[in-house]
Amino acid sequence: MMTYAKNEMITATDMVRNFSSALGTLQRGEAKRIVIVKNNRFEAVMITVEEYEKMSEAVSILEKIYASTKRS
Repeated sequence: MMTYAKNEMITATDMVRNFSSALGTLQRGEAKRIVIVKNNRFEAVMITVEEYEKMSEAVSILEKIYASTKRS
């Protein structure tokens, strides 16, 4: 299980009320991700487009490596 800092967590209600502020927190690099909590459960994670692109590229590379090892 991952751990999250207090400044990385926000309730769904607060996200609705303070979306611009949460987005600014990510854009300024004050948090790498924001975890959205609803009914005391982690429901979603918000990340920057740059971070998403890095993760997508990493997944693509790992899928290619996995596919090549399956053929061997």
